[in-house]
Amino acid sequence: MKTSDNKNLLDGVDARTRLAGSNQMEILLFSLGTREIFGINVFKVREVGRTPHITKTPNMPKGVEGLISLRGNVIPVLSLASFLDLENPPEGLGKTMMVAEYSKRTLGFLVHEVDRIIRVDWEKVKAPESVLSANQGLITAVIELSGGHLVSILDVEQILANAFGEAVIVDIPPARVREETSIFFVDDSVVARKKITEVLDKLGVKHKHATNGAEAWTRLQAIAAHAQQMGVPLREEINLILVDAEMPEMDGYVLTKNIKSDSRFEGVPVVMHSSLSSEANRAMGKSVGVDAYVAKFDAEVLADTLRPLVER
Repeated sequence: MKTSDNKNLLDGVDARTRLAGSNQMEILLFSLGTREIFGINVFKVREVGRTPHITKTPNMPKGVEGLISLRGNVIPVLSLASFLDLENPPEGLGKTMMVAEYSKRTLGFLVHEVDRIIRVDWEKVKAPESVLSANQGLITAVIELSGGHLVSILDVEQILANAFGEAVIVDIPPARVREETSIFFVDDSVVARKKITEVLDKLGVKHKHATNGAEAWTRLQAIAAHAQQMGVPLREEINLILVDAEMPEMDGYVLTKNIKSDSRFEGVPVVMHSSLSSEANRAMGKSVGVDAYVAKFDAEVLADTLRPLVER
């Protein structure tokens, strides 16, 4: 795609908000100059264009090319090819830059070329364990296109952790909860699951988890069926459900709709915890009935959101 075509590439965000609850997502396809195709959720991309002048600064982490000034804001620019350890990068790699927003942080990602936007069903988005990939640790999902081509969805949370280090969890006071209080959470990112676990452990809350929306819904239905069989309210088994927005097989919006439409889960709050931190995404969460929306990853904000929902 020519850079001149990029101006209108991301038009229609209002229409895309209607995807909430449809178990569909729109992916912006791009390349790093190799045969492999990569993808990123359109909602995370603010703009695409030619790479401006990058100011090199000393002691930058590996993969961080430097800084740019963008409309009065100074943002870091990352080379995705460096994180993926691509050998013999092609000429022209990095002439195109995607500006993305992750977890309230704005970043520039250098790529070779941006292709097009595709709409896919989340059920066709598979976890990477079922495929072989040299960069499996940085890939959170894989999509098979018609013709057999695979699209690798990068785990940007892992890339950010590799570049800037993982978020430091400060002292979080324990919540005043009953011993049996339990939270069920679901997230497909290894980094996110680790950090959520740290927060819940500091709150002193028991927890169970799943790694994608479909797995979560299967487990939640089993837990609800068990509580029903035992003749006890589901809140005695689960006191709160924490969901990610983007997940293979079933996204957090559909998962939330399923939970909210099942009377067995009445009274169990659902909190959406997502790196999609824009107001549009908050509106999407509200439209499917989430009780609270927390942008990743601020441990204190997450703890402060969960505490009043689980305290006795």
